[in-house]
Amino acid sequence: MFFFVNLQAKVSVNKNNKHVKTFRKGGVHPEENKFAHQSCLEDFPLSKQIVMYASQHLGAPATVLVAKGDRVKVGQLIAKGEAFVSANLHASCSGVVSKVDNIADITGFKKPAIVIDVEDDIWEEDIDRSKDIVADIKLEKADIIAKIKEKGIVGLGGACFPTHVKLMIPEGKKAEYCIINAAECEPYISIDNRIMIERGEEFIIGATILRKALDLQDVYIGIEENKSEAIANLLKIAAKYQGVHIEVLKTKYPQGAEKQLIKAITNREVPAGKLPIDVGCVVDNVSTALAVYEAVQKNKPLISNYLTYSGKSVEHPKNYCVRLGTPIQEIIAANGGLKEDTCKLISGGPMMGKAISNLSAYTTKGFSSLLQMSEKEARRQEPKNCIRCARCVDACPMGLEPYLLSVLAKQGRLEECEQEQIMSCIECGSCQFTCPSARPLLDYIRLGKNKTGAMIRARAQK
Repeated sequence: MFFFVNLQAKVSVNKNNKHVKTFRKGGVHPEENKFAHQSCLEDFPLSKQIVMYASQHLGAPATVLVAKGDRVKVGQLIAKGEAFVSANLHASCSGVVSKVDNIADITGFKKPAIVIDVEDDIWEEDIDRSKDIVADIKLEKADIIAKIKEKGIVGLGGACFPTHVKLMIPEGKKAEYCIINAAECEPYISIDNRIMIERGEEFIIGATILRKALDLQDVYIGIEENKSEAIANLLKIAAKYQGVHIEVLKTKYPQGAEKQLIKAITNREVPAGKLPIDVGCVVDNVSTALAVYEAVQKNKPLISNYLTYSGKSVEHPKNYCVRLGTPIQEIIAANGGLKEDTCKLISGGPMMGKAISNLSAYTTKGFSSLLQMSEKEARRQEPKNCIRCARCVDACPMGLEPYLLSVLAKQGRLEECEQEQIMSCIECGSCQFTCPSARPLLDYIRLGKNKTGAMIRARAQK
């Protein structure tokens, strides 16, 4: 249960007390199930062996720089992102590289990975490991972006897009809004909430660093109203930093989707086929801002990530700081193992996360949660005929017609899929969540979206 504080004194409100902002089209209200929201951040124990996939980002694979027998320190560069859209990878532990091999990830797909046998916990000497907060930002714009690139920072909201690339605004575009996505609208996940409560000042400094990298005076932090403790903490801290705006948002899914967040905060709409920068916006999330703070102010690479371990049958839900490359099985074992009723494990939230098909995999930069789902929760109902209720249309935050798109996709009518804007689908799952006939709307739309995208790319190459 969440207890809301009265924010009227510090957040602008109108006469009807409608101080919260939101997007207008669609949205749903799944059970929040934020069981770990009061669980403090814990450092998960370092494993005896760490396995780091060479590519943990969107874009070109990183080039492995180490070989069997090499000794590495915590924070040492072990794979270099050489393409424009790529990211560096640093050792999350110290020890000896036992092998470089293809190892299966959570999907079962094998990827190049570096296996390190952990010996000690020896860090690179130039990393500031103190807990002292460094508020003074000494680096200028170009140096900030270079440091973020050097330290391998990527977006930790799920996509893992290299952060330095996002900050390099294309010619002819202009950044007008720096927005931090603190909505955390997915059920179960509570990592951003805990960061804002326990490491709020470092997070806000990270947000101001991102603002400085974009040559802006203001940064807007969009946070859902159910996070009362985090809101109160951020309001207190933000008073010390000029140009930091706390924007309270309505608790509604998918409030944290980029286009919906931009609409709620700026009232600007990102056109179909366009990016946030096309309407002057750059969006990063809470964990990314904290990682930026550590990179720029502490010279610390992205060597760990924060994740929520939760589920209705989990006795003590946790929020962990986990070194990259930690075996998933060790996290499960530390929490009493899988419960008898466990049917599915999910990386990410239940609405947009990915089912884990390989338990012998390892954590990566984008691993934000580990959820145990019971058979009752995970089992799909038998789909029935569409009853033409239009609930999926009402729920779609992009204003699409999911019932129609799913039929067109199922029948392979890709030209019509394109005409009906299937590429604008953000795959939030609101349509499938709200369907009383349990139709697999999103499954077919994803399939149609992939095929339509391939058709569009093939046409462009002619």
